[in-house]
Amino acid sequence: MTENQKGVFTALMSNILFGALYLYGYAMAPLSGTETFAWRMVSMAGALWLFLFATHGWYQLFRFAYSVGKAWKTWALILLPTPIIASQFWLFMWAPVNGYGVDVAMGYFLFPIAMVLSGRVFLQENVTRLQWIGVLLAALGVAHELWQTHAFSWVTMWIFFTYPIYYILRRKMGVPTLIGLLIDLTLILPFALVYLQQQPVGFSVLAGLNKYWLLIPLLGLMSAAAMQLNLYASCTLPVTLFGMFSYLEPTLLFILAVTVLDSPLTLQSLITYGFIWAGLGLTIIDGWLKVKRAKMA
Repeated sequence: MTENQKGVFTALMSNILFGALYLYGYAMAPLSGTETFAWRMVSMAGALWLFLFATHGWYQLFRFAYSVGKAWKTWALILLPTPIIASQFWLFMWAPVNGYGVDVAMGYFLFPIAMVLSGRVFLQENVTRLQWIGVLLAALGVAHELWQTHAFSWVTMWIFFTYPIYYILRRKMGVPTLIGLLIDLTLILPFALVYLQQQPVGFSVLAGLNKYWLLIPLLGLMSAAAMQLNLYASCTLPVTLFGMFSYLEPTLLFILAVTVLDSPLTLQSLITYGFIWAGLGLTIIDGWLKVKRAKMA
């Protein structure tokens, strides 16, 4: 198997695992979505730290910390987006079991378009004509939804507006993906533990032999594996090809929301989604053309 084939395989597997995590809240019932999120943070942090020590990756962590040193302003900018990723982790586990499954999927559909705009505004990256048309179509979809309902899902907008901030800040600060995730989880972990401690059930779910002895460790392992596979794919595949795989996750989430979660679809909402999907389609075509040009060069 070539490196490119390995990259494609790991990208597919990571998206499948993210799809399984999207529905994990139902397996964790009767725990709430927020309790599932807290257990995910605890188990995922444990899984990643074990992986770090097993692979001696903590050398990379120490090197990064040493390179930053005592520059507190730099540390402040590194830690600033942690609440954003915490809110995104929470939303991903809470929304599907609270009737916002499609809204999360639409947020992830809009995310690549949000990144195009963010790259242009904050990183001065070039935006192609097809990308601009894609952004315009997505904007028309949002405008149609606002015109019809005088509102747009706060879940979708939170993903759209805050996720790019996280990625842009981390990219500007040059934080390695795995190190950044470890920092985030380590900071989130105490809050997750305190939250679980204050719940009526809390840690007592582990009293006696029950399904949670399997589900909670599996939640951490699946989360860590999904992130590791995604990270491997991002380092192995060409940037444009990896970017195109990022569209697979929202597609899978949308299908699961409609088929498994029974999220309703109206004609008016399909018009909104149609504009957004058309914009996304142009973004995918643009990425494919870039891959094709790179091969011909």
